[in-house]
Amino acid sequence: MTPNPDKPFSPASERNRSPIVGLLRPLFAEVKSVLEIGSGTGQHAVFFGAQMPHLAWQTSDLAENHPAIRMWVEEAALSNVLPPLELNVGAEQWPVEQVDAVFTANTLHIMSWLNVEKLFAGVGRTLHANGLFCVYGPFSYEGRHTSESNVRFDLSLRGQNPLSGIRDFAQVCEVAAGNDLFLQDDHAMPANNRLLVFRKDR
Repeated sequence: MTPNPDKPFSPASERNRSPIVGLLRPLFAEVKSVLEIGSGTGQHAVFFGAQMPHLAWQTSDLAENHPAIRMWVEEAALSNVLPPLELNVGAEQWPVEQVDAVFTANTLHIMSWLNVEKLFAGVGRTLHANGLFCVYGPFSYEGRHTSESNVRFDLSLRGQNPLSGIRDFAQVCEVAAGNDLFLQDDHAMPANNRLLVFRKDR
């Protein structure tokens, strides 16, 4: 297939995909199905799907982001990367069966805190027992940002939408635990980001 020059492109996704997949590959070695929440441009989905062909990677996002995801998925033509589901984390019912793992990147700081709570509730309902939830993005610790660039980023986010902003690590872990999701690992990543790995207790 001829590459589509009109595909949306995220430089950040291009930069962070290799460090992320380096951690996901051993974590997902025995995983058969993954739900990605907030697939964005679709770049992560096709890269991770190509790197981990043993698993089915289900893309999802709000409907307005589906055209971009479809461009990437259709051009890649990978049998294990599935077209996007319309998924709003605030909805009471999600359009997906139970899965072995859930992945999301750079979403918690975009949505409201209420939707962060609903996200973890939905993941708790959707994961199989012992399933993994991997969350990539920036976090603050003990009320402090990890870098000056994250301070500026947080101010920018809140300036655009007062309900958004970089989330506090301890608060996220507390919400996760309330949905039977317990922190397994907290990995430092490039550009002052983290990869948090939660495991469903039951």
